[in-house]
Amino acid sequence: MTVSQVTTHILDTGSGRPAAGVAVVLYVREGDDWTLVAKGETDADGRIKTLGPERIPGGAYRLNFATGAYYEGLGTETFFPEVDLNFTVSDAGEHYHVPLLLSPFAFSTYRGS
Repeated sequence: MTVSQVTTHILDTGSGRPAAGVAVVLYVREGDDWTLVAKGETDADGRIKTLGPERIPGGAYRLNFATGAYYEGLGTETFFPEVDLNFTVSDAGEHYHVPLLLSPFAFSTYRGS
C-alpha cells in the first residue's frame, strides 16, 4: 500500500494576498462515493499544513474549497461558490501539495512541492 501526505494553500490573486479563513475538506473516493478524510481552515498565510492524517493511502482524492463563503465574508461577488480539485495519490511517501490560485471569477491549480 502506498502512503502520502496532502497539504494545500490558497493565494487570492485578485488581492495579491493569502486567502485566510477558507474552509477546506479532503475526501477519498470509495467506490462511487466520496468519504470525508479531514477538514481544515486556511491560516493567516493561506495554508493548511496539517490537513488529514500524516499519511494517506494511494487513491483518488478531492479537495473542496468553500470559496463562496470566503468572498461573502469580504463582501465580494464570486462566480464560484466552491472549488473541487480532484487528484490521484500514487507514489509511496510523496508529499502532495495542491495549491489554489483564486480570484472572484477564475481559479487555477498545479502540483506544488
